[in-house]
Amino acid sequence: MGVPAVQRRDELKTVWEQASACTRCPQLAATRQSVVFGSGHADADLMFVGEAPGAREDEQGVPFVGQAGRLLDQLLGEIGLERGDVFVVNTLKCRPPGNRDPLPQEIDNCQDYLFRQLELIEPKVICSLGNFATKLLRGDPATGITRLHGREEVRTIGPRTLRLYPIFHPAAALYTPSMLETLRADFSRLPDLLALEAPPQPEPEEAEPVVPEPEAVVAAPEARDEPPDDSQLGLF
Repeated sequence: MGVPAVQRRDELKTVWEQASACTRCPQLAATRQSVVFGSGHADADLMFVGEAPGAREDEQGVPFVGQAGRLLDQLLGEIGLERGDVFVVNTLKCRPPGNRDPLPQEIDNCQDYLFRQLELIEPKVICSLGNFATKLLRGDPATGITRLHGREEVRTIGPRTLRLYPIFHPAAALYTPSMLETLRADFSRLPDLLALEAPPQPEPEEAEPVVPEPEAVVAAPEARDEPPDDSQLGLF
């Protein structure tokens, strides 16, 4: 890996501080209870990317803490993994009011944080959870999850080239129980994908800029005084 593990964790905490004080999206900053930065293993080979936090995630500051999160944990357990082995994020770090779809400008405002997480965690495989995250990460609004699920492809997303593996959002199985077997079949392929070598990385000049502009975030006074500990950030 390009950055030592201790340094990588420290830099993740710095990005967490920036995101926690972010006001790029005034409506989201005004209505959120917390910034849901993500949680999991700072050295994870596998990252899950969902759409945006819901009400419980907004309350607790941790992604996937409801029924969909429990099903995600169950599916991971069936392939010999647990939440502490992976990293879980959303395309937006703040809950859209009323759980509405993220707006294009909000996605643009927030993507630097996701790209920075990719750069520091260095996953080999990303699972995009559901239609919205899949279309966003593939840059293709026309092709949905029904057609793409369970089919990996090598893609460059921000600063990293990795294997993108779209799967249905676990919530789909809560509403349509027959989807559970489809999810299980797609999850069953993950160990083989993780066993593959990571794809070659782009040259530095080809990677997109991923560091948030200094004026785009406003550091909270408490963030300057004392860095967050690992439990605040949800790191394992």
